Amino acid sequence: MATVKNKRIAMMGTGALGGYVGGYFAHNGEDVTLIDFWPEHIETIRAQGLDLDGVTDPEKFVVKTAKTLHYKDLDTLKGQPPFDIVFISVKSYDTERVTKAIAPYLAKDGYAVSLQNCWNEDTIAGVLGAERVVGTIASVISVELYAPGRIRRMAEKGGDKHTVFRVGEIHGRITDRVTELVNMFSLIDSAKATPNLQGERWTKLTQNGMSNGICAATGLTGHDCDNNDAIRRFAIAVAGESIRVGKALGLKLEKMGKLMPEQLEQASAGDPAVLAEVEHFMKNRKAANPRANIQRPSMAQDMAKGRKTEIEFMNGLIVRKGKEVGVPTPANEKLVQAVLSVEGGKIKPSASVLGG
Repeated sequence: MATVKNKRIAMMGTGALGGYVGGYFAHNGEDVTLIDFWPEHIETIRAQGLDLDGVTDPEKFVVKTAKTLHYKDLDTLKGQPPFDIVFISVKSYDTERVTKAIAPYLAKDGYAVSLQNCWNEDTIAGVLGAERVVGTIASVISVELYAPGRIRRMAEKGGDKHTVFRVGEIHGRITDRVTELVNMFSLIDSAKATPNLQGERWTKLTQNGMSNGICAATGLTGHDCDNNDAIRRFAIAVAGESIRVGKALGLKLEKMGKLMPEQLEQASAGDPAVLAEVEHFMKNRKAANPRANIQRPSMAQDMAKGRKTEIEFMNGLIVRKGKEVGVPTPANEKLVQAVLSVEGGKIKPSASVLGG
């Protein structure tokens, strides 16, 4: 069991990832309060429990032990014991306001965990102080909130094949609270402590950058994008730019699935032999996934629901950082504009938007 018994935990944002993780924590006996903006989601969990689904039968269960709270009712926490750990699991554009909202209810020796895509530790630190922030990257987890109170995982568990949760401090030291979190996440899937949080974060940003926005702009699944020649090569170009920006920032990028960042960088630069290797991997990586033909990353899910996307915090961040370090990012710029155009209703999602 985890090592945080008798600690109060809040999940600020219980969409696909926050709800999945918070549900598992509650299922394993942790004192968890699920807090969300969506009233119907919270009311459904209160009435029926949180229904979690996965690829295998043991991953399918209903969580009825989690506490719930509407975001608008945060002031009802006054007078209650403060939270020891707060997980921030909202879209990047909501990070600052929800951190400020929950800050009065965080214990003086408590800390916040960014359980998000993009690059949000600095934003949270701006509210709470860097010493009260930990980061967690969730890799190849593919979860979806497909109805109020119902979340499913679309990819098989990582287990001994790859590490799903990577937990670290901004300063890189492995602290007691990092070890504490690794123990908690290990109840869900494979987890490790990392001394390279920012490198891990940029690695995940690169992986998300070459799939999330592309699926959102085209309307295609990840599987379909990988098997469209023009879209696949556009994704490789996006990744290559991000890797070059990350290196210029002085970050140490990690392995991306079965690919090394150098392979994607060389492929994007036109090395024919490496490009062939990378394309072969991309075209075949979904073969073992029984849900590959319906799986869409989070940004594509947001687009389908008419929600604001994180494109300006994802590929937009790559563009901004590229300008800071003098690395051109034309593919990422094109993708940002395409997603914003689809999001704004100016064009319809289509492979042709990105040349496919």
